[in-house]
Amino acid sequence: MNTLHASWFYWAVGVALGFPAMVILLTELHHALVRRNSRMARQVSLLRNYLLPLGSLLLLVVNAAQVPAGDPLVRILSTVFGFLVLVLLLSGLNATVFESAPEDSWRKRLPTIFLDAARFALIGIGLTLILSYIWGVRVGGLFTALGVTSVVIGLMLQNSVGQIVSGLFMLFEQPFRINDWIDTSTARGRIVEVNWRAVHIETGSGTRITPNSVLASQPFTNLSRPAGTYKVSMKTTFSLGDPPERVCAMLTRAASALPQLKPGSEPRSVPIGNGEYSTSIRLNSPADDGAARSTFLRWIWYSSRREELHLDNADDDYSSRERVEHALRTVVAPVLRLGLADQQSLHSSARIVRYGADEIVEYAGQVPAGMTFLIAGRVRLTAVDSDGAVAEISTLEAGSFLGLTALTRQPNLASAHALEEVTALELDREHVENLVMREPLLLQDFGQVLEERQSKVRQAGRGERVG
Repeated sequence: MNTLHASWFYWAVGVALGFPAMVILLTELHHALVRRNSRMARQVSLLRNYLLPLGSLLLLVVNAAQVPAGDPLVRILSTVFGFLVLVLLLSGLNATVFESAPEDSWRKRLPTIFLDAARFALIGIGLTLILSYIWGVRVGGLFTALGVTSVVIGLMLQNSVGQIVSGLFMLFEQPFRINDWIDTSTARGRIVEVNWRAVHIETGSGTRITPNSVLASQPFTNLSRPAGTYKVSMKTTFSLGDPPERVCAMLTRAASALPQLKPGSEPRSVPIGNGEYSTSIRLNSPADDGAARSTFLRWIWYSSRREELHLDNADDDYSSRERVEHALRTVVAPVLRLGLADQQSLHSSARIVRYGADEIVEYAGQVPAGMTFLIAGRVRLTAVDSDGAVAEISTLEAGSFLGLTALTRQPNLASAHALEEVTALELDREHVENLVMREPLLLQDFGQVLEERQSKVRQAGRGERVG
């Protein structure tokens, strides 16, 4: 009867019954979280495997065995238990607040320096409670000693502390976030990390480590703010004899076809004097700057030569008489069934042009001015399906031709772009019509090819698979 009325008896029975019940409950919870791929499964495992057994042991030692709280064994077990609770809180806070944060939320954009500060604060509070309640340390005196020590350490490490303070003030203002693009006097790139001492900027040639104190003391440009407003301006030089309107139209047309161009925006090219032109292009992101520049400069090299403009005052003599004669003999003559006399009659109206990789050869909705015969390279025909996606129609190899709708005065139903550098021979509509009218069989063949291509475009428009 005395045993039943003893307080230690109820503690022992409670631990003996409650411990296995809690183990079963936490095991089931852990399995459920694992099946859901939850980030909290690790914390539940820590609670089941370490905190629950150690807490049960402490209850038995202190309440059932009635060992005094000041006993070294109890203090050691309590200290370990406190550390485990601290670890559980840190990992749980990280898993619930930051690791599960959506990509566009403030929690995901929060710099790591603030996460480190929160962890240090939580660790400091936990250690203070452990020292005060378990070991009986006078925390007030400890804080006084730490305050004096921190002053001495601050004087010794004033440069490093200055960088930390500068970084804190700058980050409180939040002039940039992770993944923003900035332009400083020493680096230009994307921010990948912000810590206590420095900002890590990923450039094209590596990661630039810039101290916080340097960024806080000098101006810099955040290229990502406001979002969607980044634009690049490129200068080009043409001959003074080139008509400015034609040059601006060519530059604008090339810029409008760039894949990096921000949807809904329109490039603008203007002459700035002395044969120079400036083209402004709005991009989706500063990350597209390099690709947009290189593609634009590559495309206008080809485009300026096709339109007989003189980029960098250079002349183009690629369409020589020998190349034209060879192309007419080997590519055009088999297609149009030309004799030697017909080939010679076309010398004055034919010319050889070149296109850069990914450059548009023909636009959908455009009425071609003539036919284009491929001498080298490949061209892909594409159309837009019912869902707005680009569908491939076919790929044309060397020896094939484009611009059949020039004969019917109809706009193209498909676009054509070069898969690599393409060399082609162009013939005016008038000369091709004269040749076709004398060859009824050739006209019939062209009609079949045109109908086949248009049929494939209609299939793609309905979302059907084009064979």
